[in-house]
Amino acid sequence: MTTIILLILAYVIGSIPSGLWVGKLFYNTDIREHGSGNLGGTNTFRTLGKKAGIAVTIMDILKGTVATALGLLPIFESTNVHPLILGIIAVVGHMFPIFAKFKGGKAVATSGGILLGYNWPIFVLLIVGFLIVLKITKMVSLTSMILAIVAVIYSIIYYFSVKHDVPLIGIVLLIAIFIFYRHRSNIKRIKAGTEPKVKWI
Repeated sequence: MTTIILLILAYVIGSIPSGLWVGKLFYNTDIREHGSGNLGGTNTFRTLGKKAGIAVTIMDILKGTVATALGLLPIFESTNVHPLILGIIAVVGHMFPIFAKFKGGKAVATSGGILLGYNWPIFVLLIVGFLIVLKITKMVSLTSMILAIVAVIYSIIYYFSVKHDVPLIGIVLLIAIFIFYRHRSNIKRIKAGTEPKVKWI
């Protein structure tokens, strides 16, 4: 029973629609009605501006981190659920949030939060890489997909050079699949040359 509660809690944390709540509470705006209609940080930047975008991105990252760390709470010590499993459940909650009619974000920030909670060096690497690639491409979607591939490569190198962490490879690969799947429409726009570009970097 405790395990079930833990898994549900991870999903609920991931389901918190940061962009929707920040938009409605502080800007009287439903970001689902603007831009791409997505609840993630990118559409928040585009719709509400830099401050709101940064706040929502941080909140979405922390959802993954908090979910990953849930198993450390004394009440859940006996469950033995791998932290990466809790993290990926939070990502599912972020993509299909119960609080927003199961229409959520694209898994990028919350996935980063998993890595922050489980293996912070890869998180730092990806943040630096994200900013560099975004500076070059000007497209958040393309940058996210490129960094998803980088994360998979890193996890494989980590496996052979540092620690045989099979769960890390498996979850990072699953995250990459999620990210590419959620960016299907972006891929079409990139091919057509119509994908929006950011102007703040």
